[in-house]
Amino acid sequence: MEAEPLNAAQEAVLERLAGIRQRIGAACREAGRDAAEVTLMAVTKTVDPLLINTAVDAGVTVLGENRVQEFLSKRESYRTHAEVQFIGHLQTNKVKSIVGLVSMIQSVDSLHLAYAIERAAAAADIVMPVLLEVNIGGEASKSGVSPDGLSALLDGVSALPHLKVRGLMTIPPPEPDPGKQNAVFEKMQALYESVRQPYRMDTLSMGMSGDYEAAVRHGATLVRIGSALFGARIYR
Repeated sequence: MEAEPLNAAQEAVLERLAGIRQRIGAACREAGRDAAEVTLMAVTKTVDPLLINTAVDAGVTVLGENRVQEFLSKRESYRTHAEVQFIGHLQTNKVKSIVGLVSMIQSVDSLHLAYAIERAAAAADIVMPVLLEVNIGGEASKSGVSPDGLSALLDGVSALPHLKVRGLMTIPPPEPDPGKQNAVFEKMQALYESVRQPYRMDTLSMGMSGDYEAAVRHGATLVRIGSALFGARIYR
């Protein structure tokens, strides 16, 4: 049975994906890194499953979900081999809905949330991989622990038997000035390197559609790409 021909939107996704991979490769070469060290996550908020599966069929293996209800409504449509991680702000009353269904929760920013995940993971008899979200720019509008508060949060979360801290995640402030942008990424990279070995971390989730190349040059191991891959979001 022949595969269905791709439509224009699917072709556009493949074209954008090729360009993103090229730019990640170039940023890695500039930083003296192996491109295999960087995972390209496709961020799926508002995106049709057809386009998401087009990216998966082209080799994207990790998907990023922002909203619990949207994830639950779409998950059965995804390719079964695609790994799904939760990257959005997570309310404690929604934790039980996703623990065991996602491979990682990237947005742990408080012990209160960590305790809720611990309870749900214990009930499911699993160990839940997590990232701790750092508000590296100190923005009041964003979630995340402050850099100064990271050590205490790390110690508290690391003591929970059903959570495994795999690394850190951040959403840097938008900064059009390359010098200032690099300074923020350098700060986050230094923070990650200061805790990576003692806590046996392997993931720095940093960089999105507008800044992923700079993030790669500053040590990101996972970049979260949405609109640069799928086009402008359409909110219904």
